[in-house]
Amino acid sequence: MTAEAVQAAARRPLGGVSAADGDRPLRIALLTYKGNPFCGGQGVYVRHLSRELARLGHTVEVIGAQPYPVVDEGVTLTELPSLDLYRQPDPFRTPRRGEYRDWIDALEVATMWTGGFPEPLTFSLRARRHLAARRGSFDVIHDNQTLGYGLLDAGRLGAPLVTTIHHPITVDRRLDLDAATGWKGRLSVRRWYGFTRMQKRVARRLPSVLTVSGSSRQEIVDHLGVREDRIHVVHVGADTALFSPDPAVPEIPGRIVTTSSADVPLKGLIHLIEALAKLRTENPRAHLVVVGKRAEDGPVAAAIERYGLTGAVEFVKGITDEELADLVRGAQVVCVPSLYEGFSLPAAEAMATGTALVATTGGAIPEVAGPDGETCLAVPPGDAGALAGALGRVLDDDDLRRRLGAAGRERVLSRFTWEQAARGTAERYREAIVRQARTAPAA
Repeated sequence: MTAEAVQAAARRPLGGVSAADGDRPLRIALLTYKGNPFCGGQGVYVRHLSRELARLGHTVEVIGAQPYPVVDEGVTLTELPSLDLYRQPDPFRTPRRGEYRDWIDALEVATMWTGGFPEPLTFSLRARRHLAARRGSFDVIHDNQTLGYGLLDAGRLGAPLVTTIHHPITVDRRLDLDAATGWKGRLSVRRWYGFTRMQKRVARRLPSVLTVSGSSRQEIVDHLGVREDRIHVVHVGADTALFSPDPAVPEIPGRIVTTSSADVPLKGLIHLIEALAKLRTENPRAHLVVVGKRAEDGPVAAAIERYGLTGAVEFVKGITDEELADLVRGAQVVCVPSLYEGFSLPAAEAMATGTALVATTGGAIPEVAGPDGETCLAVPPGDAGALAGALGRVLDDDDLRRRLGAAGRERVLSRFTWEQAARGTAERYREAIVRQARTAPAA
């Protein structure tokens, strides 16, 4: 479906969707306050889910702020600009007077000046205004973890709201507080994560929540207080056509690949650096490629310097999907050292390529990676010694690598594809539409 066809379909009159409509194509507004796939898993989710929903025949319009989402053919992108206060190379910038458009812009800057993160709230307010002006254009509104006050009572915008919570950001907050040093550092973390109070209040009032794993489902109940009967697990997936085995890509001896931002405690990169230092005492060829931004200072940079690993750790950023797939194919092992993951797309993508996986048991990773010794080697989160031991086993054993790689791909094909994710998500859309129709007051 071309973009022109999508836009033409979006102008059709809304006929209403009921249980009797079966598989009638839906008109979907997919909201994301931070949707670029190079910024993390939420952007990957938006790109692949929107593409697969469009392939199923639905009309999908992604509405997002900077850094803008990347969408594929058949999906419309509507840009809903913020002040882009965290853009490179001038993050935390002060906008010029002429950039201010309204009170939402002023709120965005004021929140940043007081150390908070404004984007979930301000995007939700802009999205509400935008959707109100287009009332009746969509059958369903799907929010990708904004959880802002502006999206409460979205039913008044003419369509039911379905919300994806990948995992509660309160988990990130707790881990960042644990890693913070000094009272000033902890105060800074608390200010930055002030928006999580809003997200808790909003989440408890949501009629339909999607999440990506059973582990995340329990975290949403425990951390956000959402009722269990309102939460539905729809696993996300890997692009199994792109991330697939390719014997033409040579395996590079000693290569370990991971995906991580350098100093995000949640991702556990510091523990992988420590494991690499231990590993290289017995396997000097072992080296690490990190898909993510290098931090010029901080704990990871200090550890690389301390262990003399400058030549053994490489960071790559801004590569294409095809380049990423080849990088994973060429590794002898992919490592997911995270302390917690709500799903772990890097684990699924590594398994889809047939590359052996070493991963922690943090959060939902075991749910994705499968049984220890069958589809991956699993270690406790934060244990650099166990991580070094598992990586060493995989690097030294050709048969183990082949067995783990083959079993991992089979697991992904049977459980974690984007088509399956799109079908499961569309089913929840229809349930939300029918539920709203049943509870709407009589005309």
